[in-house]
Amino acid sequence: MDLRRIFLLMIFSFSLVMLWDAWLKGSRVPEAAVATAPAGADALPSVSALPAAQEDGVPVPSAASGAAATVPEAPAAAAAPLGGSRAVVRTDMVVAEVSATGGQIVRLELVKHKAGKDRSDSFVLFDEGERHIYAAQAGLIGEGLPNHRTSYRLQEGEHVLADGQDKIVLRLEAPEHNGIRVNKLITFHRGSYLIDVAYEILNESGAALDTHAYFQFVRDGKPAETVEVFGVRTFTGPAFYTDAEKYQKVEFEEIEKGKAKFARQANDGWTALVQHYFVGAWLPDGSTPREFFARKVGADLYASGVILPVTTVAPDQTVRVGSRLYAGPQEQDYLADLAPGLGLVVDYGWLTVIAAPLFWMLSWLHNLTGNWGWAIILVTVLIKLVFFPLSAASYKSMAKMRVLAPRMQRLKELYGHDKARMQQEVMEMYRKEKINPLGGCLPILVQIPVFIALYWVLLGSVEMRHAPWLGWIQDLSAKDPYFILPIIMGASMLVQMKLNPAPPDPLQAKVMMGLPFVFTIMFMWFPSGLVLYWVVNNILSIAQQWQITRMIEGEKKSGAKPAV
Repeated sequence: MDLRRIFLLMIFSFSLVMLWDAWLKGSRVPEAAVATAPAGADALPSVSALPAAQEDGVPVPSAASGAAATVPEAPAAAAAPLGGSRAVVRTDMVVAEVSATGGQIVRLELVKHKAGKDRSDSFVLFDEGERHIYAAQAGLIGEGLPNHRTSYRLQEGEHVLADGQDKIVLRLEAPEHNGIRVNKLITFHRGSYLIDVAYEILNESGAALDTHAYFQFVRDGKPAETVEVFGVRTFTGPAFYTDAEKYQKVEFEEIEKGKAKFARQANDGWTALVQHYFVGAWLPDGSTPREFFARKVGADLYASGVILPVTTVAPDQTVRVGSRLYAGPQEQDYLADLAPGLGLVVDYGWLTVIAAPLFWMLSWLHNLTGNWGWAIILVTVLIKLVFFPLSAASYKSMAKMRVLAPRMQRLKELYGHDKARMQQEVMEMYRKEKINPLGGCLPILVQIPVFIALYWVLLGSVEMRHAPWLGWIQDLSAKDPYFILPIIMGASMLVQMKLNPAPPDPLQAKVMMGLPFVFTIMFMWFPSGLVLYWVVNNILSIAQQWQITRMIEGEKKSGAKPAV
């Protein structure tokens, strides 16, 4: 009968392994078909005709598009910092460095989010080589039109958002070419991670101008942050969203091999560069035709972005084209309001259907308590209440088996030599006493999906990053620095083992008693918030199981029928 214990532990252990394996599976490219071109998309330049890596990633329209363009001679996209003048923009949310070369945002510091374990510096998203190569670039496509390698004139020095000021507009002037004047406008807003990037095109050439604008990220293929669970890393790479194809992730390796699958053309959608906790996203407005692209542009360097058509610029006319750029944390409530599907960059793996409501509940409780640790405790209590009837029935079954332990031992003495007969007698005893021998598995089995979902919530939600509970727990998404919670968890698991009926087989009994120590070691590397959930759940289970066992044993002694 004690095979049920082995069965239960195998399921639970397999679930723990799945937690690590799910990170790898979550980063695979979905097998989505390439979207067909929407109506009107034939005016877009073909990304299939993009230049080679040595041309530094400037998108070039094909001859079939009817637009002409040349690519200036330039070296490959380099890992070295760009030269030239700089402008530094400081708001209440970011510190940005904009280079005169292409007007690229080459460095972006998120002042409200700290970097690393020591948290001494602000987190750097766009980086010029300190840890990564990662920049936001944009440009126009056409001969003589400014791209992300053009030298702009900009106002150097610091631009600080003053009190009472809602935004800072950085204006960059491109060299005039054949009567065409282009200004690049980068607008930073107070209290927001949104940056507006736009081009003002004044046509004084005397002839109509047709062009396209591109907005892209260029990044190396190195992972952003390492999750401290056996070195498994979260997904880092481009992502695309359209209404038809939905959310699609793309691996850097797939781009390099030319096997990346994602929607190429659509009348809606956005493109993003996703990494653990943070995201950069180009969010074009409206429903104009657009083309998405992703390709390798250098050694361990990749470009992904979107191409937008520009309304024909008649002589002496000024036209404006642009896109919103979001560069910040993956705050779920905020992202969902920015663009359809943008909240999907928060990756909860294959249990999103449980993890999403779980996070909503945690957020609601956090608003009440002001602390994510107490929110986890309250969620644990609520989950326990929801499953109270099921766990009560299971603990009742286990308590009855504990009471019947002497009879079980007697049957072993009588029929130990005849396993078939003993099995028959034991099953008859269970039938008469109305005991479900597998009933004890249910409390843990129903918790496994919640356990895995909470794992994803803790490791995938930037709201949990560096979130303290109390005392020594200053980051619920990281392991307990002193392993206090895992030790308490192991002790509580040991108490639970003592409350359960002991296996008749001495070897099984030793294995079962050793499991709390094994799981204590495993839980030492899990997020402290997850261990906190398990500790609270164990304590509640112990209290419930002890009360039910005490009632069953008392009623057996008095000869009364169990009231539970």
